[in-house]
Amino acid sequence: MYPSCVTAAYLLKLKIFEKPCCGGNIVTLFAGLDYPLKRSLVDLRVKKLAYACLQAIFHNRNHYKDKLLMPSTSSYWPTVALFETVAFLTNPELPWNCIVIDYLLERKVFSLLRCIILAGVQDVKSPELHVSASALEHVLISLVSHVGQQPCQCSNADPRWSFSLQILSIPFLWHHLPFFKEGLGRFYIHQMANFLPSHAGVLPDDILQEYPGHACLLGNLLEVAGVVLSDPSSTYHTAIDFLTVSTFLLEVLPSVDSSPVQKPVDDELTMDDEVLSPDLQKQISSSIDSCLLQHLVNALLKATCPTGYSDKTWPSNIEVEAISAVCTFLHVTFCTLPHELIMTLLAYRTELLPALWNYIKRCHENQRWSFSSKLTAHIPGDTPGWLLPLAVFCPLYKHMLKFVDTEEFYEQETPVKIKDIPSLVIIIKQALWQLLWTINGHVSSQNSSRSLPGDKKLSVELINRKARVAMSELLSQLQDWNSRRQFMSADDFHLQEARSKTFVSQALLGNTRASDILKQAPFLVPFTSRVEIFTSELVASRQRSGAHPGLTRLTFKIRRNRVLEDAFEQLSTLSEDDLRGPIRISFVNEFGVEEPGVDGGGIFKDFMENIIQAAFDVQFGLFKETPDHLLYPNPGSALVHKQHLQFFHFLGTLLGKAMYEGILVDIPFATFFLSKLKEKSNFLHDLPSLDPELYRHLLFLKHYKGDVSELELYFVAVNNEYGDQTEEELIPGGKDLRVTKDNAIAFIHLVANYRLNYQIRTQSLHFLRGFQQLVQKEWIEMFNEHEIQLFISGSLESMNVDDLRSNTQYTGGYHHEHQVIEMFWEVLESFSLEYQKKFLKFVTGCSRGPLLGFKYLEPKFCIQRAAPLDVTQEYLDRLPTSATCMNLLKLPPYPSKDQMRTKLIYSISADAGFDLS
Repeated sequence: MYPSCVTAAYLLKLKIFEKPCCGGNIVTLFAGLDYPLKRSLVDLRVKKLAYACLQAIFHNRNHYKDKLLMPSTSSYWPTVALFETVAFLTNPELPWNCIVIDYLLERKVFSLLRCIILAGVQDVKSPELHVSASALEHVLISLVSHVGQQPCQCSNADPRWSFSLQILSIPFLWHHLPFFKEGLGRFYIHQMANFLPSHAGVLPDDILQEYPGHACLLGNLLEVAGVVLSDPSSTYHTAIDFLTVSTFLLEVLPSVDSSPVQKPVDDELTMDDEVLSPDLQKQISSSIDSCLLQHLVNALLKATCPTGYSDKTWPSNIEVEAISAVCTFLHVTFCTLPHELIMTLLAYRTELLPALWNYIKRCHENQRWSFSSKLTAHIPGDTPGWLLPLAVFCPLYKHMLKFVDTEEFYEQETPVKIKDIPSLVIIIKQALWQLLWTINGHVSSQNSSRSLPGDKKLSVELINRKARVAMSELLSQLQDWNSRRQFMSADDFHLQEARSKTFVSQALLGNTRASDILKQAPFLVPFTSRVEIFTSELVASRQRSGAHPGLTRLTFKIRRNRVLEDAFEQLSTLSEDDLRGPIRISFVNEFGVEEPGVDGGGIFKDFMENIIQAAFDVQFGLFKETPDHLLYPNPGSALVHKQHLQFFHFLGTLLGKAMYEGILVDIPFATFFLSKLKEKSNFLHDLPSLDPELYRHLLFLKHYKGDVSELELYFVAVNNEYGDQTEEELIPGGKDLRVTKDNAIAFIHLVANYRLNYQIRTQSLHFLRGFQQLVQKEWIEMFNEHEIQLFISGSLESMNVDDLRSNTQYTGGYHHEHQVIEMFWEVLESFSLEYQKKFLKFVTGCSRGPLLGFKYLEPKFCIQRAAPLDVTQEYLDRLPTSATCMNLLKLPPYPSKDQMRTKLIYSISADAGFDLS
């Protein structure tokens, strides 16, 4: 059959080229001048010839595999002649056009064409470029033009869907059929959008398993969408069609790993192989680029918001449909694909975030939420209308806030105006309360009659879970920005319902809605309530550990002149249970004699103050200071101590023990280091704390208007530790990659990440492991970095003298109504805040008081009479002394306020008179 088909094809081509090609000449060629009389016979011959040509190519596809995609100008090749014959015979101007194409459809010609194309694909990465369409493309265009315009006459499934699935599931189709891509992309998107919603139930089982190239189908559709939507004639409805198709295909696609495993690529892919194929993953992920997202958002906004975003009225139906469709698509995309780059492009290259916020704000102001999308028809009707918009807006805005600098946030107010943030906070608080309190544990009474296969990415449960996480994290970020430069009251971040004693008691019980809120959205709970819960947890843990009979025997001898070394050697090997239990210290003086006294807690507090002061001293080499004298791990600590990582683990344990025992230590940590206790990453806006000069340089680069490449910057970081200068690549091959306008933003954030996260990652990890031996992760996650510092060092607020007075004990003959005591409180009250803090450090070892007041100071502050009842002038000439281990002030009975004031100021200013007794 093959030689006869080729001969017929060549003869037909010769006849056609003898005269200008037109439908009439071809009809005359086959029927003479009396086609109406011979129509049945002629139609039969023509349709069988067309089918025979395609069969001939199909059966010889492997022999001519390198000639199947030749351009139509190469007509000397048999395959080209056969394809051109089919194209001629299916010309829409011919009277038998519908009959021939229907005949081909009935014989599943698309299966033949798929196999032919697959055989012609030689290299998916570097296809041969042609200046004209291939003969195969001519055939495809003829077929699709017909099925797109004519009603189906077949009794089988819709051939338009069959065609779309058969051809579009070919790997990297557009690489080999570029002209086909230009002409038929819109048709594909429209036809599949009409088919998918009504066939959702059979999509995976009956169709996608039959043609396992559904990942190829998605990749090709995403790739063609960029071309279709960039066309100025592209409409809003085309964008909606694209969102419909892509969402359904993303829904059934397993999640794509951001670091795919390398596997060979086959033409005929199994479902597992196609998901794991690196080339397919790259095609799918890279197709959602800035061009596609820009054109998609523009197509939607052009139709829905032609007059901008000033209108405060209820959103129109078309706007509701657009927001619903794009939110559904993006939610499924974020669940399926690596979303960091996609979020960055959406935040910086499109106007989606302002549009979403405008929509959310107007719905909130009008107290009307609506959500309308054929993609979410299976979601129960009682699902809140704000759920999907917030589930997309919050992670996008949260992602953007990682990369904005202070000028962009506070001055340019991008993308939400500062005056609008209080409204956003109210919306998030109300939504979180609904999800965590009202809806939590509630199962909808409406059962869905339809469901999608796969991972159920559009299930209400998954949307709820992702929305909760994103909203809580965004609320935390906004709180951080507010702490840097206040634009709203800190109390406005808290829920009124979470202020009650009942809420606190329920949170302490665990497995309650209150405890869920505390775990998932802790910043809805006022700080004092969280401190109370944390303190109660510590007390309960200490009581459990203190009740262990074997733990009270842990006593260690520590030489005063080698506190850090002895403690590291003896305490670093303790188990977690031992660390939580009581630890007793016996000091050995410089003469090797054990100091008298029994440690009832005071000597241990003195030990903790001494060892922490020594270990965190920058001279020891494990920590460095920022320009603001805040501590962070020394990136070059390995050059100072061989056991530096063991030391960091030990120091983490020490800090954890201090917090666990309620011992305040005057150690100011950098915020970007405290974030490591929460296992968080730092970003560009955290850099000023570490290196303000580098931050200014990076901002200069970020806003540079000239040619960035002329600055001769490369993707490397220069380190200079103790005179040893080294370079480290920020990305593989970075030393050869010059910074340009296109990659400058990536360079800026890579530099910030290197300085704030990468350089101290190992030291921070070991410190965290030691810290978490005593302070549980869920405890510390209740607080932000500023609040953690308060736990370490106490309150920064002015000292409440009345609170200290009401929580003070007296001994040696003093009592609260004693004349000397009355005089003392008057003198302390008259001190400036600076001297009050000096006094507090003098008697307790820390210049700040406990967060919840001095009733939580352990042990209680005590004033002891430092003279016998029969006092002499010798005693009155002495200075006040203190024992910080016992929070004890030894105060002589001075006769006047002036003398008492002078003596106190001298002692607290000179740090004089420390006496352990």
